[in-house]
Amino acid sequence: MTADDDLPEVFPPTLREVMLRPRWLALLGLCLVVAGVFAWLGQWQLGRALDTSATTPAETTEQALPIAQIVGPGEYLNAPLEGQKVEVTGRFVPGDFLIVTQRMNGDEQGYWVTGQLRVADTSAPTSLAVAIGWAPTIEKAKDAAAALNAAEQQTVTVTGRIVADEGPKLPPRSAPDELQTMSPAALVSRWHDNKGLAVYRAYVVSEQPLASLVTIVSRPPEAGDSVNWLNLFYAAEWAVFAGFAFYLWYRLARDAREKEIEELEEARAAS
Repeated sequence: MTADDDLPEVFPPTLREVMLRPRWLALLGLCLVVAGVFAWLGQWQLGRALDTSATTPAETTEQALPIAQIVGPGEYLNAPLEGQKVEVTGRFVPGDFLIVTQRMNGDEQGYWVTGQLRVADTSAPTSLAVAIGWAPTIEKAKDAAAALNAAEQQTVTVTGRIVADEGPKLPPRSAPDELQTMSPAALVSRWHDNKGLAVYRAYVVSEQPLASLVTIVSRPPEAGDSVNWLNLFYAAEWAVFAGFAFYLWYRLARDAREKEIEELEEARAAS
């Protein structure tokens, strides 16, 4: 019998014993705090995902509101307000009635005639792009634009749906002056007296066509999905993070126990 045989056998700790040590209990408390924060963030994202206040009732979009209540110059149009009817008073600028191609009106493709409406009662010069009417052929669109450019413009109140900027598009090489998208950013570069001009990013599709133009078909916005799936995904992501905090604590405690077992085995082998 050796001296080592007289030593009591040391058994490795159980995982439960390791987890109940002060160090791991403190770490568990930290994980609870972190998981609580993640749970709160998940609940917040879930509330936003199921928020029905972001949708606009149909009866609201059909009531023409002053444009100042919907969007300001240079501001992006909020998605729920797309298609809202607005009204704005101003005077069209002669010489700035321009044609936009590839415009559908129902099932027919044609052309829009657009104008620069210099908005009234503003502290600084402010303009709004307005789609005034539709023409089935380029000839009729050019005739209408020429007639409007030559006419003396009076102060008018325009009523129509407000729509977000489509973004500029490079014209084809065969027609470098052609405008293919309704983009105020592209139109303003062709407007007169545009120095220091404040411009709306969105534009208005007028309900009242001018000259010989046809009314542009402008349907009310469709009711959107009341569930924001991106926010719902984020909510699920935060829940996963909260669960991962506890899993990380468990794995660290288990790895600590396995390390102790390895050290015991090495000590026994050495003895």
